[in-house]
Amino acid sequence: MPEAAALIDPVPAMDSEVEVVRPVAIDMVHRTRPEDAFPRNWVRLAHDRFSVAAVLPHDHPFFAPVDGDRHDPLLVAEAMRQAAMLAFHAGYGVPLGYHFLMADLDYVCHQDHLSVGGVPTEMDVEVFCSDLKWRGGLPVQGRVGWAVHRDGQLAATGTGATRFTNPKVYRRMRGGVPAEGISIPEAAAVPTALAGRSRAEDVVLSEPGRDGVWELRVDTRHPTLFQHPNDHVPGMLLLEAARQAACLAVGPGGIVPAEASSRFHRYAEFGSPCWIGAVVLPETTEDTVTVQVTGHQDGELVFSTLLSGPRAGG
Repeated sequence: MPEAAALIDPVPAMDSEVEVVRPVAIDMVHRTRPEDAFPRNWVRLAHDRFSVAAVLPHDHPFFAPVDGDRHDPLLVAEAMRQAAMLAFHAGYGVPLGYHFLMADLDYVCHQDHLSVGGVPTEMDVEVFCSDLKWRGGLPVQGRVGWAVHRDGQLAATGTGATRFTNPKVYRRMRGGVPAEGISIPEAAAVPTALAGRSRAEDVVLSEPGRDGVWELRVDTRHPTLFQHPNDHVPGMLLLEAARQAACLAVGPGGIVPAEASSRFHRYAEFGSPCWIGAVVLPETTEDTVTVQVTGHQDGELVFSTLLSGPRAGG
């Protein structure tokens, strides 16, 4: 797994007066429901460094606590992703309505600092931007690093790469794909508990599974995974599919995905089966499970994720 913490070089604060703390509008983190928007305010620490105050809920219906009352690592990853979108919109002026195209996302969570305790958790998410490329006064791509602290303790780190595209260019790039896809699954979901979930509506893999392969189950009615019209399957749904496939591959108890390294190669489209495969790797031990997950559609690789973490309940 990548050592995400080692990839972040702290940037000294600007010599001039630090900017004021500013509140967050939920459209800057591409959410429509306040309960799914985790950043609360932000401040620029240096030209390419931001501090985002985020609150992780203790009772989110989808990002529910895992493994002995710890915050779900995918909740932490989503908070980091939202903090990055905020930084580019508010800090660099990327207009609302632009599309963010994530090419890769790595994270490492330190579960000892992610206990829930029945109350919301305040986190400081530092966002480090680098390798920015510009066109017309706006960034068109760049890399992001994250360092998440809770009460002064390092709770998580991560890195990612993203591109930004204006709506007109995006529609031209997508060709004849409808701007809004609708998908209501027909096949039955895999057993809820085996997928590592507590609610049937959150299961994103379909029965029957065969030889460690399941069909992606896309339901555009899901209030957290689909908050606005979309012309492809969101990346967060693919990460959730990776987690559920890993739980199914590992067996009873499943896995807590404390570390993940994901690469997104092409869009997962509506209307064509996307097959999710999971293989438990030989380096799995009693304390840590490592699972390779891949998604294929129409014979092409859509994404790959390497997950590692403790067995749930272990």
